[in-house]
This record gives sequence, structure tokens and C-alpha cells, in this order.
Amino acid sequence: MRWAEVPDDVIPLTAADPDFKSAPEISKAIINYCQEPYFSYGPAEGLPDFKKSISSFFNLKRDVPVRSEFVLPIDSAAFGIYLTCKTVLNPGDEAIIFDPVDFLFRYSIEQVGAKAIPFAIPPGSEHIDFKNLRHLITNKTKLICLCNPLNPTGKVFTREELLSLGAFAVKYNLTILSDEIWSDIVYSPAKFTSIASLNEEIRNQTITVTGFSKSYGMAGLRIGVVIAHNKIHYKKLFDNSMHQYTVHGVSVLSQVGAIAALNECGYWVEQFVAHTKKMRDILVAEVNSIQGLSCTAPDGCYVAFIDIRKTGKTSNEVYELLLKEAKVAVVPGLEKWFGKEAEGYIRICFSTSETILRESISRIKNCLE
Repeated sequence: MRWAEVPDDVIPLTAADPDFKSAPEISKAIINYCQEPYFSYGPAEGLPDFKKSISSFFNLKRDVPVRSEFVLPIDSAAFGIYLTCKTVLNPGDEAIIFDPVDFLFRYSIEQVGAKAIPFAIPPGSEHIDFKNLRHLITNKTKLICLCNPLNPTGKVFTREELLSLGAFAVKYNLTILSDEIWSDIVYSPAKFTSIASLNEEIRNQTITVTGFSKSYGMAGLRIGVVIAHNKIHYKKLFDNSMHQYTVHGVSVLSQVGAIAALNECGYWVEQFVAHTKKMRDILVAEVNSIQGLSCTAPDGCYVAFIDIRKTGKTSNEVYELLLKEAKVAVVPGLEKWFGKEAEGYIRICFSTSETILRESISRIKNCLE
């Protein structure tokens, strides 16, 4: 998509999507399934084998005791965010979101008639004290949205930070929407912790959302999951999904591909993370050598949030300058994409080849200097 949206002479470092083919096991699984061409309705609750694969993955890799009957396959993690907001929030309610963070959180909250309340988390890896959330709490607050790792800054929250956030949610009886779609893309020595793994009390307050687009390059297959950790949450999520009426639902082929990804493609993710870590290191070193730019190496995600404030230009001005003069497309730190705290930054996606990345950096450097 991002290559198709720009002229042929422009390099797009925009949408957070890999520039690589998916693991061959994924397409082979779909091809094998298609040998017997039965393309009827699948179960509204999702394929049992897929639900079991998710349960096994979270039990073994995330230390979260997920029950397969509480796993709901959906057509994207984005829909999982919206579905959770639709399930938890009523018109007039409030939900806490991070700032900056992906626009999908605010969009989903506002679409169900609720209000998004921003909590600033500056770029970098400094410790976040979630006790400071107290001043945002009102009698309308029902939900807190956790994006871990955090897009666009790449922060990976520590176990201590998550314990603080979880205790806060329990104290004020808030549901935690934990978006973990980036959880495979974490660079050593940082370690990912699923907030639902901390203890049963926090887990019962949590609804986990994840998908396969960032780790396995499967965005076009439209596949994700929303995971409840108790029966009450699951029933409400399923009732609101409209899967039972076939208004919404997830393709059987997509679930077949995701089973292969989970069960057979761990090696591919390891190689992909190693490659993007190398690209991260190249990008951060080169960006910090460009006058007016600075960047902290992200601990997770394959996007870099670059500080452009010393250029004296706004985020949109730098975006337009780079697009017009350098022929490189980036994402400007506009409020509509990430929140008010994003002004003064641009986001660059580095899940591409070293050749393309170095050419992009060269163009940016020549343009700005």
C-alpha cells in the first residue's frame, strides 16, 4: 500500500509494514487448504485449531494462561481495539490513552461516543510513574489503553511499570485494553512483558488485542485476535462482534495462514527482528549525525520517532520538504495521527532493505544540510 500511494521516484518510509515476503510456510498452508475447495462459513467463534494455537502461544511464550474458548479471531487488531471500546464504553464515558500513540485508540473511543483523555509519555525509555494518572480519573473513566511496545516511540514498558499500571487499574476498577501487536518486535536487552501475565487480579481487568501484520507481514490477510481472560468479558466481546450474524467475521484462509505462522514461523520472526535491529542501529546513528535531528533508539517496533524541533520547522513542514525535495515520504507528528505531544517529531519506518534505507538517509541528509 505505501509504495502504491506515492510517485515512482519517492521512497515511502511511512506505513508500519514490512518490505518483505512472508514466510513460505504461510502461503503453503493456504495453498494446501485450497486443494479441497470448500469455502463455506467457518465457526462464528473462529476455527478451533487457530484458537488452540493462540492459547498455546500465550501460555508458552507470554506466560499468560489463555483459555482457547476465550479467544476470538477477528479481521484485524484495529477492529479488536474498536470492539473492545464498543464493549467497555458507553456514550459519555472516558478512556485514558497515551500521547503520543497511534490514532486508532482515539478514533475507536470517539466512534462509540466516549472521550479520549491523553496521558503524556515522552519519547525515550525513562521510567513512567502511573500514579500520576490519578488526576485524570473521574467517575466517567472506564478504560485505560496500553500500547506495548508503544507506537510511535518504540518504548517497551518494564515489568515494574506494568505492575504499577495494573495496580492502578484494579484500584479504580478500570478495564485495560492491552494492544500487543508489536510484542514480537523487541530489541535486546529490552524484554516484553504481557500485562496479563503479572497476576490474576490484573489479568481479570485486561482484554488483550494482537495481530500478525507487524511480525509476519500478513496485513493483507486481515487477521488478529481479541483475548478475554474471563467469561464475562468474552461473552460481551462476542455479542458485540456481530460474528454470529455474519455481519463481521474473519476469513478461514486467514486463520489457516495464522496457524502456520504461530506453529512454524518462529525462525522467520527471529531473522526479521535481527534484520530490523541492524536497520535501527544504522538509522539512529545516521540521523544523529544530521544537524537539527536527533533520535533515541527504540526498544521495540520498527519505527523511529525523530526529533526535528532544532530545524525550526513544524512536523508538517519537514514532511512536505522531504517529500518535495528529498523524494522521501515520512509520517509527520500531527495530532490527528499521534496526539498533541507528537508535534516536533516525524516517524520513519525502517522495516526495509539496507540499500533502500541508506538511500533514504542520504536523500534526507542532503536535503536538510
